[in-house]
Amino acid sequence: MKFKFSAPIASLLLIALSATSSFAQREGKSYMGIVKNGSLYFSWGYNTEWYTRSTVHVKQPGLGNDYKMVNVKAHDRRGWDEDFFNTALTVPQYNYRLGYFFNEKQDFAFEINFDHTKYIITEGQEVRVQGKREGKEVDERVNFSGDNGFYYFLNNGANFLLFNLVKRFQIYHTNNKYLKVDLLTKAGIGPVIPHVENSLFGQANKPGFQIGGWNAGVETALRVTAFKYGYLEFAQKFDYARYSGLKVYEGTARQAFGCYELILSLGFTLPTGKNNAQFKSHKAAAATPAE
Repeated sequence: MKFKFSAPIASLLLIALSATSSFAQREGKSYMGIVKNGSLYFSWGYNTEWYTRSTVHVKQPGLGNDYKMVNVKAHDRRGWDEDFFNTALTVPQYNYRLGYFFNEKQDFAFEINFDHTKYIITEGQEVRVQGKREGKEVDERVNFSGDNGFYYFLNNGANFLLFNLVKRFQIYHTNNKYLKVDLLTKAGIGPVIPHVENSLFGQANKPGFQIGGWNAGVETALRVTAFKYGYLEFAQKFDYARYSGLKVYEGTARQAFGCYELILSLGFTLPTGKNNAQFKSHKAAAATPAE
């Protein structure tokens, strides 16, 4: 299987490792509530999602256009169900999570949460267009298809980036910590980084990535950890994204939609100190004197 490890992912990993290492090396028990015996985790997985209908507002002042495509349908493109083992890992809809459990009880974490999701306006639907085209009022229906000069892709990513606060609830832990089952709840806000590619009325934009607005999300995840360090996580997520300034031919577009995701990930977790109770058996943790 091909693997392309992008520079942004590598940079985030290096920053997080450096930060958690500095926390672990500080004198004393904690710094601003962040203990030196925390734990760092990273996961990689894949997703599928469903989108609410959305209205796309297009402005092209130089063309005399200011119209809305009303209540359009869209779908994802999973990718992992199409010849997965001969595809680069970063081509399908993927997710990564990078987090740090920072408090004494190890039940609160900060997390960088990224979803490479794909948003494609469904071809073949009849779309209502309302507003001004070429300076004239219009209220018409068009066949949204490539053959008719229409496509609209956030296909190299609708790309949700969140900065989350995470709460962990213990469901079941064996005394030796070799099997742990936890429920995680997460909430956060951050930018969207879409790759915008479209053609409207036969006029195509120049495709590219951009900062295109913001999103907010909540997530619940069931995490099963085996042998203390490796885990499997199944999550569901609700995200609301508002896009603005999206590039179209000689203009911009904006829209907002909701998204429901299902995510399956594999991850690992590492302690940043020697006395993290999550990595000790019940007997060993009880025998360790408090700092």
